[in-house]
Amino acid sequence: MTKDPKGFRPKAFPPPEFPPRKRPAFARMPPAVFPSVMGLLGLSLALRRALEEAGLPLGLAELFMGLVAGLWVFCFVGYARKISLRRKVIREDLAILPGRAGLAAGSVGGFLTAAILATFAPGLAKILLPLTFALHGIVVVAIIRAIILLPDEARGVTPVWHLIFVGPIVGALAAVPLGWTTLASLILWGTIPMALGIWAASARQLMRRIPPAPLRPLLAIHLAPASLFASVAGLLGYHSLAQGFTALGVVIFIALIAKLRWITETGFSALWGAFTFPLAAFAAALLINGWALPGVVVTALALGFNTTIAWKVIRLWPKGTLAAKTNAATA
Repeated sequence: MTKDPKGFRPKAFPPPEFPPRKRPAFARMPPAVFPSVMGLLGLSLALRRALEEAGLPLGLAELFMGLVAGLWVFCFVGYARKISLRRKVIREDLAILPGRAGLAAGSVGGFLTAAILATFAPGLAKILLPLTFALHGIVVVAIIRAIILLPDEARGVTPVWHLIFVGPIVGALAAVPLGWTTLASLILWGTIPMALGIWAASARQLMRRIPPAPLRPLLAIHLAPASLFASVAGLLGYHSLAQGFTALGVVIFIALIAKLRWITETGFSALWGAFTFPLAAFAAALLINGWALPGVVVTALALGFNTTIAWKVIRLWPKGTLAAKTNAATA
C-alpha cells in the first residue's frame, strides 16, 4: 500500500466475511414488540371479565391468560439477553421513540402479568409486582436521561409519556386483588395529576400543530389512563370517580373512532400496537363499572383487533423486519 504525499496511510478496512457472521439470538430484539404483547395481556383480563359477565365458562380466557403471560416472559427474557450481549444497546434503543414506547410497554406488561398471576398464583404475584415497580422505576430514569440528551425539538410531550409516567396505575390492578388496597389508592391519586398534565400538554400541542401522520396511532394511548383510572377506582369502591372516568373514556373512544381514518392515514405499521392496550383497558373499565353490554361488545372487538395486530407485528420479528422498520439497535 503506497503512502499519500503527507505520509499517511489510508484507513484499512477488514475484508467482508463470507458467509456473513450469524448474530447471537436476540441480538436485535425489537422493543416495538412489547406494545402488542401488552395489548394481549390486557385483552386476556378483559376477556375473563366478559365471559364471567355473560355467564360462560372461563376456561378459554384462563388458557389465553396463561399463554400471553408466557409470551411476555419470553419477550422479557429475550430483551434481557440482548442487554447481556452489550449493555449500551439500551441507550441506543431509548434514543428513538419506538424504543422508548416499547421498553415502557415492556415494564408495564410486568404489572399486567402480575395481575394475571394474582388470580392463579398470588404468592408469585406478590413477588413479581414489587420487582416490576423497581424495573419500571429503572426504565423511567433511563428514559428521562435519554430525553434530556435529545435535541430540543425532540423533547416534546407525546402520548407515550402516559406509559412512562402513568404506567404504575396498571400495577394497582394487581394490587387490589392481592389485598394491597392502600398501595392501589396511593398509586391512583398519585398518577391522576400526571395524566391530567400530559392530557393538557397534548391538547395544547394538537391546537398548535398537526402530528406527523406516521405518529398519529400513538394518540390512541390517551384512552388508556381514563380507562385504567375507571377500573382501579371501581375496584376500590370510588364509584363516582369510576363513573366519571368511564364517561371520559367513552368520550375519548368516540373521538378516536370519529378520527380513525385520519389517525390511520399512513396504513399499518408497528405503531398500531398503540391501539391494542387502550382498547382492552377500555373494555375492562366498562365491565368493571356496570356498562355490561358495551363492555362485552368492546371486548369482542378487541378480541379480533388485538390478536390481528399482535400477529401482524410479531411475525415481523423473526426475520428482522420489525427491527429494521423501527430502527432497533443491535447488540
